[in-house]
Amino acid sequence: VQLVESGGGSVQVGGSLRLSCVASGFSFADAAIGWFRQAPGKEREGVSCITPTGDAFYADSVKGRFVISTDMEKNTVHLQMHSLKPEDAANYHCAITSKRLAGTDRYALRVFTTYMNAWGAGTLVTVSS
Repeated sequence: VQLVESGGGSVQVGGSLRLSCVASGFSFADAAIGWFRQAPGKEREGVSCITPTGDAFYADSVKGRFVISTDMEKNTVHLQMHSLKPEDAANYHCAITSKRLAGTDRYALRVFTTYMNAWGAGTLVTVSS
């Protein structure tokens, strides 16, 4: 399994970025895919994930601002981020899990980040005021 992220960069507060992750070595039909982030000195945080059937889950901190989507023809998952805040600055990693995700957003993201089968090196997002 290989996951390669791109799209990170430096934006001002209120700006937007679109992250992409090209995945290979597994089927989107067999695993949920999503994003977690980690800032220096902080714990890893699940941001968003999406199941093979299209159910999407979001962290409370990004609901209404971030949208996850998949392009199965290109084996790619995107994270569209709007209204970026300084606290969104982090290294964003793409990851997969073979666990079934359901329930509340918070529960699904906890399962996602606890049982990740693979993840990429990440793409850095910085937000300046």
